[in-house]
Amino acid sequence: MSSTLLIQQIFNGFSLGSMYALIAIGYTMVYGVLRLINFAHGDIMMIGSYACLFALNFFAFPFIPAFGFAILICIALGISIDKIAYKPLRNSPRISLLITAIGVSFFLENLINVLFTSTPQPFNAPSILINPINLFDIRMSLLDLIIPTLTIIILIAVLLILYKSKYGIAIRALAFDISTVALMGIDANKIIAFVFALGSMLACIGGIFWACKYPQIDPNMGVLIGLKAFGAAVLGGIGSVGGAVLGGLIIGFCEVLIVAFMPDLAGFKDGFAFIFLVFVLLFKPTGIMGQDYERSRF
Repeated sequence: MSSTLLIQQIFNGFSLGSMYALIAIGYTMVYGVLRLINFAHGDIMMIGSYACLFALNFFAFPFIPAFGFAILICIALGISIDKIAYKPLRNSPRISLLITAIGVSFFLENLINVLFTSTPQPFNAPSILINPINLFDIRMSLLDLIIPTLTIIILIAVLLILYKSKYGIAIRALAFDISTVALMGIDANKIIAFVFALGSMLACIGGIFWACKYPQIDPNMGVLIGLKAFGAAVLGGIGSVGGAVLGGLIIGFCEVLIVAFMPDLAGFKDGFAFIFLVFVLLFKPTGIMGQDYERSRF
């Protein structure tokens, strides 16, 4: 492989891994607070891409307002899911929350099936984002530069929220003991709603970027992407925001490099990503940046 092609694949890996990372942050934050694997998270990503497409086609919004409209829809959806489906089960066994999360995931997929049919829909991203740019014989697009840059900015912003704001102190306190925090006068449900809103916003951003880069969306697109993002969160150490980003980048690089170095095995790239996850967890069950005790400090 030539050095130019290697650099090309590195750019592709950063772009793909950054999208996984955005979605994985939402997984790891919800799990860090509630110890809940929110299987509906990937479907929120899917709904974000459909909401953006709807705003573009039905309301004829420009791309930026459509992007903002989709984010608002996903934030409202995330808060509603928590309030309607998860909040009544706060004190129930964990298996009840898990089954509810799977049920919410199926509900959202079938809802979009009914509203938009199961036929894949083309997603027409602005040409300025996807038109190819040749830089020193490396072929990329403006989107390939925006996605990793925005991921780094979002990671810094989330870490600042967690460690430099009152909401962040409350979130980290909830990760240790929800009952004690509630006794101290903090509105636990309000903080949890904020976590769901933040995670849903990141899932929406990741979903729209995915739709721009791979311009076709369908009601089941969130299933495999969500599983990979969850795998990225586990790989990096679920409960660790930095670990989620690191895990997303690793999964993205694995997929891209498998295709680049072994094109005959390109059809098995998803399998190789999960095999790598299993291999790492055999030696470090808590993930690369995971904590050795139950309650994570993010």
